[in-house]
Amino acid sequence: MSLAGDAFRLLVPGTILVLLLMSALWALHLRLRNASIVDVGWAAGLGLLAVLYSAFGTGWEVRRALVGAVGGVWAFRLARHLHLRIRGRPEEGRYVALREAWTKAGRNVPASFLAFFLAQGLLDVLLSWPLFLAARNPRPSLSLSEIAGILLWLGSLVGESAADAQLARFKANPANAGRVCRDGLWNLSRHPNYFFEWLVWCAFALFALDAPYGVTSLVSPALMLFFLLRVTGIPATEAQALRSKGEEYRRYQREVSAFVPFLRRP
Repeated sequence: MSLAGDAFRLLVPGTILVLLLMSALWALHLRLRNASIVDVGWAAGLGLLAVLYSAFGTGWEVRRALVGAVGGVWAFRLARHLHLRIRGRPEEGRYVALREAWTKAGRNVPASFLAFFLAQGLLDVLLSWPLFLAARNPRPSLSLSEIAGILLWLGSLVGESAADAQLARFKANPANAGRVCRDGLWNLSRHPNYFFEWLVWCAFALFALDAPYGVTSLVSPALMLFFLLRVTGIPATEAQALRSKGEEYRRYQREVSAFVPFLRRP
């Protein structure tokens, strides 16, 4: 089937699926008054798209199964981690700040959050492009770039999981309240979870590179890097950390690399 045909058959229902998911979570957030749930939905939406492409793609069956595995395992692990992080806790500071800013600006806050939730769903569809391309690749064998992508994915998944676990253990200790985590990977990068997450997207692009139109998959990690470094990732997270931790976090900024481990040391 042509690219346009596969796009209509998979991307259209995929878009509807994630927008319905994000709409349901937006309605739930109104009752909870906690927009942090949007992050869970963003991760879960990507997992749903990976499973959809795996089940209904037109490519080689083994590759389609791998698409569902690498996309689904990473996304649903992240969704579970994010859910455990926010469950039973107040709304994260970055969303509190966003809510306050919209209120001061006189905007309709529920409608603004609806647009925000839906935008995250559309971002899911855009970022899932490498998985879509890989799922329609008919070549009946794995290329070197695909094998490299799987190995990079595995290493990145281990790194991101380790970073999340180290931060979770740190926060679970009441004695660390208000302190900056410098345990393990967090002493090498201020955002090792974001760094390894970005490597996951590089792995997805590698896995799709030999597919028809595979070079366009490079847009996905480039876009993710832009969002992590300039938009919703590091800027929002560090603004909240400065509000809550003050001078200790400023010292952390001076001494530890923002993104790439070891890039800047004391």
